[in-house]
Amino acid sequence: MLDLTRFFSGPQATLLLAGLGAEVIKIDDPKTGDPTASSPPYAGPQGISFSRQTQADMGIAYLKRARGKKSVTLDLKSPEGKRVFMKMVERADVVIDNFSVGVAQRLGTDYESLQAVNPNIIYCSLTGYGATGQDRNLKAYDLMVQAGVGLMSLTGHPDSTPVKAGSPLSDAISGVFAASGIIAALLHRHRTGQGQSIDVSMADCLFALMFDEPVDCYSELGLEHRQGNRIMRFSPFNSYRAKDGYIALGAASNAEWTTLLKAMEREDLLGDANMMDLGWRIAHNDEVDRIVSAWTQTRTKGEILELLNALKIPNSPVRTVAEVMSWQQLHERDMVQPLWNPLAQAHVSARGPGFPIKFSHTKAVYDMPAPRPGEHSRDILKRLGGLSDQEFDRLVSAGIA
Repeated sequence: MLDLTRFFSGPQATLLLAGLGAEVIKIDDPKTGDPTASSPPYAGPQGISFSRQTQADMGIAYLKRARGKKSVTLDLKSPEGKRVFMKMVERADVVIDNFSVGVAQRLGTDYESLQAVNPNIIYCSLTGYGATGQDRNLKAYDLMVQAGVGLMSLTGHPDSTPVKAGSPLSDAISGVFAASGIIAALLHRHRTGQGQSIDVSMADCLFALMFDEPVDCYSELGLEHRQGNRIMRFSPFNSYRAKDGYIALGAASNAEWTTLLKAMEREDLLGDANMMDLGWRIAHNDEVDRIVSAWTQTRTKGEILELLNALKIPNSPVRTVAEVMSWQQLHERDMVQPLWNPLAQAHVSARGPGFPIKFSHTKAVYDMPAPRPGEHSRDILKRLGGLSDQEFDRLVSAGIA
């Protein structure tokens, strides 16, 4: 797989595919390299910082997103660089980019150009709003996509200003969709021998996930679009203050609500027709929350967890990031991984996520750390680009490789 992506959405897709065993070859401009490798925050021999403290410091995002991949530098704007790239395309299965609409056409690396060289190629283009539609040429980052598809109008409490989710969801989600699309296209080619192009939109992907909720019906139901931690199908469903922090809990059925009432020693409400009606509780969430909060505030998180877990009532402490990083469950599933800085030749204090899918027979891991920029150029440009050592050295001297 030839990976022309930058920043998060595309590298997320190729990171997942690398974890599944794909040979992912990152191709970067020799003049600029991968922008995340030299962008803050940095991790290096002297720790984490916003300013580069040593020449061995590297961007944390790069150390996370480039794991399991190989690195090649090649100037696609030069005729010779373009010729070598097309030689690589002849032997590639997949080419992926997240250029703005029109950039691939200007470079001559669009699907039509690649298909002329390799009719079986699978080409994935990942953009903010897709390759079609009146907004296709607009530039987008995650903030704009969350705003554009309405997630910011749903996030937060009823009286709050628009706020995005705490992480760049549209980048991460579209990367997952792109990886899924590439796998599906590979399966289609295996069955039919036919390559194809894949058009992935960050906005489409985020909208597809959030629109499972009937958000377009909230007004008819008399609901605020901003529900805070609540969900319009369940009540109670929120985070509640305990003696020593916050705990999240929810009851998705009357059976769970009945069990929770007994746990809170509020059996008196079992005969209340309103309180036992889910529709009424959803419409009167504030009253339900007052009842639950009055109970949680008298107990510690540990006491609540022990009791509700024994009763099979879904709940969780609201963990800080520091608490999450020490959560034993994640460590037992190998989800908290050390990061290796290839310039410092040492692990850094930052951590990266492990591969999130566990197979019974398939190895799915990031078995290589992030590479040094250009680390695999000679090997790959000789093997896939058809260069001799002398030709490679000449391209390096000319700033093309």
